[in-house]
Amino acid sequence: MNTSWAGGLARHRAGRLLAAVAGIALAVALIAALGSFLTASKATMTQRAVRSVAVDWQVEVQPGADPKAVLSLVRKSPATRDALPVGFAHTSGFTARVQGSTQTTGPGMALGLPLGYRHLFPDEIRTLSGSPTGVLLAQQTASNLHAAPGDTVGIQLPGTGLRHVRVDGVVDLPQADSLFQKVGAPTQSQPTAPPDNVVLLPADRLASLTRGSGNVTTQIHVARAARLPSDPAAAFTTVTGAAHNLEAKSAGGALVGNNLGAALDSARQDALYAQILFLFLGVPGAVLAAALTAAVASAGGPRRRQEQGLLRLRGLRPRQIIALAGLEAALVSIAGGLCGLGIAALTGRLAFGAASFGASAGSWAVWYGIAFVLGTAVAAGAVLVPALRDLRSVTVADTRKENGVRSLRSPWWMRYGLDFALLIGSWLVFRSSSGNQYALVLAPEGVPSISVSYWAFLGPALLWIGAALLVWRLTLLALTHGRPALARLARPLTATLAGTTAAVLSRRRRQLARSVVLLALAVSFAVSTAVFNATYHQQAEVDARLTNGADVTVTEPPGAHVPPGAAGTLKVPGVRQVEPLQHRFAYVGSDLQDLYGVRPGTIAKATSLQDAYFAGGTARQLMQRLAQRPDNLLVSAETVHDFQLSPGDTVNLRVQDAHTKALRTVPFHYAGIVKEFPTAPKDSFFVANAAYIAKATGSDAAGAFLLDTGGTHQQQIAAHLRRQLGTSATITDLTQTRGTVGTSLTSVDLAGLTRIELAFAVLLAAGAGGLVLALGLAERRRTFAIATVLGAKQRQLRGMVLTEALLLTAGGLAGGALIGWALSEMLVKVLTGVFDPPPATLSVPAAYLALTAGAAVAAILAAALNGIRRARRPAVEELRDL
Repeated sequence: MNTSWAGGLARHRAGRLLAAVAGIALAVALIAALGSFLTASKATMTQRAVRSVAVDWQVEVQPGADPKAVLSLVRKSPATRDALPVGFAHTSGFTARVQGSTQTTGPGMALGLPLGYRHLFPDEIRTLSGSPTGVLLAQQTASNLHAAPGDTVGIQLPGTGLRHVRVDGVVDLPQADSLFQKVGAPTQSQPTAPPDNVVLLPADRLASLTRGSGNVTTQIHVARAARLPSDPAAAFTTVTGAAHNLEAKSAGGALVGNNLGAALDSARQDALYAQILFLFLGVPGAVLAAALTAAVASAGGPRRRQEQGLLRLRGLRPRQIIALAGLEAALVSIAGGLCGLGIAALTGRLAFGAASFGASAGSWAVWYGIAFVLGTAVAAGAVLVPALRDLRSVTVADTRKENGVRSLRSPWWMRYGLDFALLIGSWLVFRSSSGNQYALVLAPEGVPSISVSYWAFLGPALLWIGAALLVWRLTLLALTHGRPALARLARPLTATLAGTTAAVLSRRRRQLARSVVLLALAVSFAVSTAVFNATYHQQAEVDARLTNGADVTVTEPPGAHVPPGAAGTLKVPGVRQVEPLQHRFAYVGSDLQDLYGVRPGTIAKATSLQDAYFAGGTARQLMQRLAQRPDNLLVSAETVHDFQLSPGDTVNLRVQDAHTKALRTVPFHYAGIVKEFPTAPKDSFFVANAAYIAKATGSDAAGAFLLDTGGTHQQQIAAHLRRQLGTSATITDLTQTRGTVGTSLTSVDLAGLTRIELAFAVLLAAGAGGLVLALGLAERRRTFAIATVLGAKQRQLRGMVLTEALLLTAGGLAGGALIGWALSEMLVKVLTGVFDPPPATLSVPAAYLALTAGAAVAAILAAALNGIRRARRPAVEELRDL
């Protein structure tokens, strides 16, 4: 019997089975793809964090400890690949006599590097000119001293006097912040910047220069070869535990500067945000695919109940009927699950080069297994559960009734106002989870534990469900009480059958409302995912521009006196505008902050100033205030709060006089708040009129030049300027900065996550629009046949189908657009921690949204045309088959 039943389903219900298989396949494919990619992305984050570190550990030998004993202990530590001792000595200053003039600098550092250091740690030092070995000056030191390879410089070492060395090369120290860290100190106690003046010496040369001086500290620089867990959080715990173990074994003789742990500490927060995005953006897609499967199954509900009633009349016991329903569910789940796994593997192969999405074989198999099991559960819930419910609650007589006649009562959730309750609850949760002091991810620096406030998930979830139920309510009300309006809308298509068409639509209001809601949810999923993705990439670009300052930025070394007129030499081919930017330091009270001097009338020509960067006025208004009153000052919000400032208040800043080098008090007037500014740090700083600063300090020297290239050829122009300026200035371009400021979440996970989701969103929208309508029309062939017998013309039947399709399209797309907009606003606000800086406005990807709407409309139109074609069959043949 089971074989005959399965064969009958394949022959006579192939469309219904294939539609259910498609829904299961989408759910399984989405879960398998996203799960595998999430696991692979975490592993990629760990690998990127490890590769970003030049020196894994900097083990500082404590006073009184034997450096050789500590070095031996470190080398014997598990997972240590190699370790080398490095000497650190403080200097009082540097001098150099170049081309008849003597240049001097302030205090700095001298490092003694052993043989093989650059081979073991190749990313710590980058050669700019001269020899890669010997006496090497840092780029900024060489610029301060006007020194080049071959020149002689003097090193003032405390207790030993002035020692002269010949410079062999000039180098850059890409990871100077970590190299000159204060080992063992918390983040807030670390130096604000690495030393300006640095010389690198061979270890034996430093030892001979500092002989007799006790001013040398020894660090053991360690390269580790440990096999770390793929999850950044687990890798962080492993590395941190190993560092603590070494400190314990040294019995106070060593402190570990855990650079690798710091990198993994940042990556584990990115990994948790990727997991949150998986839940926020991925799970709704899987739920939607499951709902699509349930809708497909319910579209054939009346016929399934009739078949069940016929089987009961023929003497089949409930257990046998359940077995037949289970057989259908098994066929759907196996076929859909296998198709879904195939789609996921194909997606991985085409988009990422591997069916596993880069995950390990074990993780890949686990996620594919989970997806298949969930697909089986969805199939059971969509096919088997309704059969069990009908078997217990529906009599044989009930199965002969039309579906629309069986119950005219409103659903229970409408009577109790569940949709309104959910929307109110969503608003309350959103208010509490989007406050200024709310943190979605809590990752205390250096602490192994990391937590997520899953409370925030309730807001979007309640909004999604509540808005869907509200659309359902509105559709039911419109179809129930709007028959005259429906008749008027249908008249151009159905002529004299307009009233009948309105009556049919009103009678089928529950099925039509379910279709509208399903399409609205699919469209809202596509809208919210696409808008979130576009907004994220928009803000990543804004962050890169804020960090770099402009398309290309030329930064002068501290102490250099480069006049604004030097901008003319930088206007090489391809550069549209060059804007000088002053950079000084100023004391407000005892707080030292960055001070930026701008030309208010032209600064916006070379860089982007958004209104979101300011408070108390737009960007244009605040620049105008600086131009109209030169002593106006833009202050950070933190400074306004700390010093209780009001607009117009006098702010006395102490800045250095260019000639006397003494601090002098310069009065300013508070005119507005600046939150972000090109090249400025993320904490407190000031922005003022460059002409006023130049007059007050006696110098108009520029700290940087912002170059506008029109967004093109940035790398080529930067390379040209590097050849032109040599080591006298630092040149950075926007392309380079994008890679520097982008986190692993930016560069790996979000791009891949949304690429998968956006593709599936189009398929879900098309499926929600077309599959359910097609199956609903197929189940109503009897209605069309009877209408034909009663005299309805083909044109009128075509009008009935098109009227239903138009209502579904209009209601689904409009409802989906509104829900998607609300979800996008809520997601961006709740996930503020993902954005840096937070967006002022959402970015709407019009092309993708048009594609999604077009796919949905095309699927609905195809289903309608297929229904029209089938309605052309002779009525007698149709009734005989049914």
